[in-house]
Amino acid sequence: MTGPAADSADAGQRPELTGLEHDFEGTIASERRIEPRDWMPDAYRKTMIRQIAQHAHSEIIGMQPEGNWVTRAPSLRRKAILLAKVQDEAGHGLYLYSAAETLGADREDLTNRLITGAQKYSSIFNYPTLTFADVGVIGWLVDGAAICNQVPLCRSSYGPYARAMIRICKEESFHQRQGYELLLTMMRGTEAQREMVQDATNRWWWPSLMMFGPPDAASPNTEQSMRWRIKRHTNDELRQRFVDMTVPQAEALGVTLPDPQLRWNDTRGNYDFGAVDWDEFKRVVSGNGPCNAQRIAHRRAAHEDGAWVREAAAAHAAKRSEAAA
Repeated sequence: MTGPAADSADAGQRPELTGLEHDFEGTIASERRIEPRDWMPDAYRKTMIRQIAQHAHSEIIGMQPEGNWVTRAPSLRRKAILLAKVQDEAGHGLYLYSAAETLGADREDLTNRLITGAQKYSSIFNYPTLTFADVGVIGWLVDGAAICNQVPLCRSSYGPYARAMIRICKEESFHQRQGYELLLTMMRGTEAQREMVQDATNRWWWPSLMMFGPPDAASPNTEQSMRWRIKRHTNDELRQRFVDMTVPQAEALGVTLPDPQLRWNDTRGNYDFGAVDWDEFKRVVSGNGPCNAQRIAHRRAAHEDGAWVREAAAAHAAKRSEAAA
């Protein structure tokens, strides 16, 4: 017997489990959600805080590469679209920090961990946006990879995270369509515009593949996250799904993906693709990417500059509380 039923049976036959542990394992195995008031192992709580915090940090830092182009967007329409997208990303970060708080995490502590480098965010946001075509390619590739990675998280075993992901994925889908529409417009434009799109695609393709994390053999958290139903697919499975989804889109767009080894494999029923530069991935994740220092410095300055707002809000809340007493 395999699958959730087998997992549930196994959990019931493991004498080393306490009553609380048995209930937790049974909830996971029966595809029900763990909620904030439910008992959970410390390791599960820590894993969820780590994953949700990294996701929240990525949304907040992710505002910077495209926000850099708001004042330089070529039309009022493009400016409005970009402003709406950056605003959505801020909201995603807030949803996710709130989800982390249900696990007992402190939002101020999470922010401090981000700006001191104690916690990571997605490596993709440490690359520069050199032209306005980058805005479109980020929408197409980066948000496309995010959708591929995050849609399964709508069925994550932790309730607040899964529910937050439903709205986030809907908005990310809108972002992906916005990016692709921008690229279609540029590809119908001048030769210089088409070259900009191809150049941006060349620069963002491989970092987009890195978004799914290290290969399964080098991923220390995947096995446990899969067992706890936090994740539903491995890094390599999601990366393959993204490649298979994106190649036809590139063909329709009229751009060439920068991988000479990319070709359809009839035997596997998937696209074969070249090796990712995992040394580069490690350099960027460890803080040595093109824009790591810039991104963190900008976030730190924004946090420090906003201290008076937080203080004023706290004072106002205290005053209202006293008046109501």
